[in-house]
Amino acid sequence: MEIRIEAVQIAESFNMKKFRADFRVEAHSGSTSEVFYALEENERYLYVFDYGVVVFANYDAVAKSEFVNFIKNYATTLVDLNLSEEYRIETDETLQKVIVKNNYVTVSQIDSSLMRIVMLNIAQSVALEYYEVLTDELITSSKHYILELEQRGKLSISKTNLLKYIGKVLNVKNSIVDNLYILDDPNLVWDNEELNLLNRHLKANFDINTRFKDLDYRLQIVENNLTLFIDVLNVRESSRLEWVVIILIALEIAIALFFH
Repeated sequence: MEIRIEAVQIAESFNMKKFRADFRVEAHSGSTSEVFYALEENERYLYVFDYGVVVFANYDAVAKSEFVNFIKNYATTLVDLNLSEEYRIETDETLQKVIVKNNYVTVSQIDSSLMRIVMLNIAQSVALEYYEVLTDELITSSKHYILELEQRGKLSISKTNLLKYIGKVLNVKNSIVDNLYILDDPNLVWDNEELNLLNRHLKANFDINTRFKDLDYRLQIVENNLTLFIDVLNVRESSRLEWVVIILIALEIAIALFFH
């Protein structure tokens, strides 16, 4: 038996409360931030996360497309980056120990708890990829300004555009902080050693913790660059004010001399 899984980043976030109220299917488990459906009559599984990721298991292209079109109605901001990840689960009844590989995992039997663990880790991987893309864009933008500082010794960016850039950085940072729970282990692994082992192997396979640390490090670089840009902007604004004061004093002296 083989189950094919695909995780897709559809939006920045979902309105989970409204979605659950309108989606007339009984949930297997869930919370305010996620909901898991085990549609056992056709061996389908569905996992929806409020950070904009949906994970499908055993869904054909038509059923997948229909659900994506439905859940887009509950998205805050759609993500058009074609971010997805595929994985599969294979079964071998003679297997004594779970085998985790890059593209698949082999288990002795499948149940809803095991499906949740596998689908959760794939969702985390796609969500991290989305934040990696956003962070790369921020770093690329900051490199442009740093190169300008190196070559020209000044920044041509306006105060308004710099404030917009700062807002974008803070928005990405806050979004990541708000969704830090994506790295948390689900409660069901705490009392089940097999699921706990599977969860750890999957996290290592997808480099979840390593990628998050790298993401946090790159965001820190962006924040350091922001501090530099703000300092340069403050110096520029201070210099302008000094020239304004000098010009006003010169005008005052000129007027005084003219009338005397």
